[in-house]
Amino acid sequence: MSEDWELAEVLDLLSDEYARSILAATSVEPMSAKQLSEQCDASLPTIYRRIEWLQDYDLIEERTKVELSGNHHKVYSATLDEFAMDLDDGGYEATIERTSRAEFPGEDADDTADRFTKMWENL
Repeated sequence: MSEDWELAEVLDLLSDEYARSILAATSVEPMSAKQLSEQCDASLPTIYRRIEWLQDYDLIEERTKVELSGNHHKVYSATLDEFAMDLDDGGYEATIERTSRAEFPGEDADDTADRFTKMWENL
């Protein structure tokens, strides 16, 4: 999503306990929905609904984690780096800073390629 968001909508999203918990957990390391459900003490439907909302604002990213065993699954990583709101001349201005893909915690840029190569070699 571009910066065409409404401040009230983003504040609503960030005021949600589960959305904040998901962002906090996925800022440390990519996590699956099941891991987030356990971490945030929420049902899977609640987790998936919040993930969808966070994706609408580009605050979380979905990727497929490739496993050598062939059991691939989706993991989520927070892209939110900073949210700031300024009050100036009777109005509000909000900015969202996002993390670039290369900066995601717990992930080596060559990790997926290396795992794919190893998986191919073991066929």
